[in-house]
Amino acid sequence: MNTQPVLSLTLASFFFFSGAQAATITFTNRCPYTVWPGTLTGDQKSQLPTTGFELASGASNTVGVPSPWSGRFWARTGCSNNAGKFTCATADCGSGQLACNGAGAAPPATLMELTVAVNGGQDFYDVSNVDGFNVPMSIAPQGGTGACKPSSCPTNINAACPAELQVRGSGGNAIACKSACLAFNQPQYCCTGSFGTPATCPPTDYSKFFKQQCPDAYSYAFDDKSSTFTCSGAPNYAIMFCP
Repeated sequence: MNTQPVLSLTLASFFFFSGAQAATITFTNRCPYTVWPGTLTGDQKSQLPTTGFELASGASNTVGVPSPWSGRFWARTGCSNNAGKFTCATADCGSGQLACNGAGAAPPATLMELTVAVNGGQDFYDVSNVDGFNVPMSIAPQGGTGACKPSSCPTNINAACPAELQVRGSGGNAIACKSACLAFNQPQYCCTGSFGTPATCPPTDYSKFFKQQCPDAYSYAFDDKSSTFTCSGAPNYAIMFCP
């Protein structure tokens, strides 16, 4: 297993790339196994100083983000460092290193998406299973004004994943659950082509399965009404794996 120490980055570490007010993201791992969180900054902006780290069971770590900022977080599992190449069984970012360095998670992967507004405006955040599922997780604002409710997918969907969507590990157990889009690559599941609008791409039996497992999380591309959360006032955020 990789033995590189966890990076613990304070909020002040981020003022070198943004003088704007920033938020602290606290990651906590309540899973009975180690996870390796990854971070990805969107909009072709500079990546955070840390883009990947190890988080043992029961451990916490903090990462700062500038304001404004938009990106995503996820957890890799089953990672190891063999002959200098770092790889993971699920949600691997393909960098070959502990740090993802601007690469995203390979599906299936549970994603947490966050947009931090400028000057304490309205933030947007969600948990998404659009790219499938690998680890239960939640994101909750700490402070702020407005609705400011947590978004969570606390269920281990792997345990109930339909056989045709399962990704199995070396021991034969399901370690991730594919989306129907990833499994079948058909427009009606991917909401592409003639299915590219909310009116033409309603929920399918597969997206309904994900929604039943985790009602707060995105289950497919147009699942906005019950899955997007907001909070104002530049709050900090708590992200938990296996809440």
